[in-house]
Amino acid sequence: MCVHAHPDDESSKGAPTVAYYAAHDVNCILVTATGGEEGDILNPAMDTPEVRADLGSVRAQELADATKIIGYHHVELLGYRDSGMPDSEANASPEAFWNIPLKQSTDDLVRLVRQYRPDVLITYPEDQSGYPHPDHLRVHDISVAAFSLAADPLYEPDLGDAHTTSKLYYSTWSKKRMVAIFDRFLELGLEPPFPKERLEREGQDDLVTTSIEVRDFLAVRREALLAHRTQIDPNSPFWFALSVEDEAAAYSTEDFCLAQVQGIPYSIPEGTIERDLFAGIEGSDSRFGVR
Repeated sequence: MCVHAHPDDESSKGAPTVAYYAAHDVNCILVTATGGEEGDILNPAMDTPEVRADLGSVRAQELADATKIIGYHHVELLGYRDSGMPDSEANASPEAFWNIPLKQSTDDLVRLVRQYRPDVLITYPEDQSGYPHPDHLRVHDISVAAFSLAADPLYEPDLGDAHTTSKLYYSTWSKKRMVAIFDRFLELGLEPPFPKERLEREGQDDLVTTSIEVRDFLAVRREALLAHRTQIDPNSPFWFALSVEDEAAAYSTEDFCLAQVQGIPYSIPEGTIERDLFAGIEGSDSRFGVR
């Protein structure tokens, strides 16, 4: 189960990994917290009065198209409104996800965890200083809380029978990945899509515990991103200037941080990198994570 803030987040973060597991018969569930109504239209071809007047519905269709490409089996919408950025008019709305009582939104997720009973839950990391969007921060909060509360039989039994999700992961963009992409642009004689100064930011590579080989599924991310026609410019050099082959040559894995384990005797041996999100879960295939 992956928990995301807006339509398009599921495509830019972890789509190849989900596609990999879906291709190996793992049941994949997406939870999207908001409708993304405050997202900027980044594709000039889609910036029309008609699209702006009905952006919520447009983004809902984009999400449906993208999740079909990725291979999600189930998509659940929490139904909250996009909170926008801090100090924006949208951020002050009582309907904004950020302003909904934490228990209410957490209980919404607890209900879904108990309904679908995932072995693995993936969410955003605690440190989001690079992009502190209120909805991303709140997704982290409810995911961490629901991970524990859904397993407690004494907590709100009306939300369903308790379920222990074995592993909680944070998705990450390692600095090592950004450096590799930057260097690949230079090797090909191309202008990198971000300034070298960006590489001077402090990274979180020390938090990476898990790397999933997704070389054969990188094209899925591109197709899914392009399905978000309002949010993704098809001419974006960041996403599309490199061929799939060059992207794979630069960095062919997706990185995660194993944040919590519950209900299973498992830890990653010191000095090693985990290669399977389902490693250590009884009844799973250690190669593909198939239950």
